[in-house]
Amino acid sequence: MKRIGFIGAGSMAEAMIKGLVKSGAMEPEAIFVTNQSNTARLRELSETYGVCGEADTAKVAARSDTLVLAMKPKDAAGGIAALRPYLRKEQLLISVLAGIPIHTIQHYAGLELPVVRAMPNTSAAIQKSATAFAASPLVTKEQMQEAADLFATVGSVTIVEESALDAVTAVAGSGPAFVYRFVEALQASAAELGLPEKTAKQLIIDMMAGAAQMLETGRDPSVMRKEITSAGGTTEAGLRMLDDHQFEQTVISCVKEAANRSAELRDMFAAKI
Repeated sequence: MKRIGFIGAGSMAEAMIKGLVKSGAMEPEAIFVTNQSNTARLRELSETYGVCGEADTAKVAARSDTLVLAMKPKDAAGGIAALRPYLRKEQLLISVLAGIPIHTIQHYAGLELPVVRAMPNTSAAIQKSATAFAASPLVTKEQMQEAADLFATVGSVTIVEESALDAVTAVAGSGPAFVYRFVEALQASAAELGLPEKTAKQLIIDMMAGAAQMLETGRDPSVMRKEITSAGGTTEAGLRMLDDHQFEQTVISCVKEAANRSAELRDMFAAKI
């Protein structure tokens, strides 16, 4: 039985552990998790999911066929370097560290290993992440499938070139925050119009869920928008206000700025090696 070790025990690590256990993809006893010093957190994960919480990072690295790097990016250099004595050339490293490129991870590790660099999002907590990942040349077909199967337990999976991950980070990684910001504005407008908070919240949730399911049919969003928009009607009036305030260009600028920041973080980590 293959074994997987999580270096870091935060919310993303928990989401992936939950997905693996809930889906039956792995037995809990084949899953190890460690962190820097929070033994209470390790105990919590062990009691909740039946996995092996281990304070000794060296033991987790030595026992695992695959290691998931899920520490905070600021701790990556020291955390990965500490694993060096225990890493094996055939061992797969899966990184969910935002902004840290594959060649930097290999530099920290001190040797060329098969590395998968992934960008899941916070919806992994409910197994609805839109995850994209890129792989180094040393990743085998079997390991590629292993990574895809892992992320499939927390949502959808797309394989991309590493050069696309800045765009992926902006669209799918930061994207939920942009959607939530739009929802905040809908809630504020509903309050100004006198709708009770509870009523408005449920209407917005149901509206967003329905719109998302309509998008899943594959129909063009511009076509569906036009079908709702009657000449001289309420939707047209609202859309005209969005156009007057350059809504589309604002969203484009928002996403591009997020992508630019992702590139800056990537270059910052790369510059340190």
